[in-house]
Amino acid sequence: MLVDVRNFHITGKEFERRLDEVQITVNKNSVPNDTEKPFVTSGIRVGTPSATSRGFKEPEMAKIARWMGEAARDFDGSAAQVKAEVNALCEAFPIYQ
Repeated sequence: MLVDVRNFHITGKEFERRLDEVQITVNKNSVPNDTEKPFVTSGIRVGTPSATSRGFKEPEMAKIARWMGEAARDFDGSAAQVKAEVNALCEAFPIYQ
């Protein structure tokens, strides 16, 4: 899934860094009509294979979307809590049992 982050007034590169800090892995990616350089970008690509491999369904994906929004809007105020919640979700849905 491709997400345009220009409305949050951040670059894809910055958003990728923020999400990496809270244990959510995405890739910066150009979006249609992108004015940023390819190494900066205005978007991110969210892959779902790792989420589906863990057994995440719609409720878990909704949580991830909410955490991404929090990281985009108020990273400094939300990062610690988001990271803790991401880690708790991953513990509840281990890759190997």
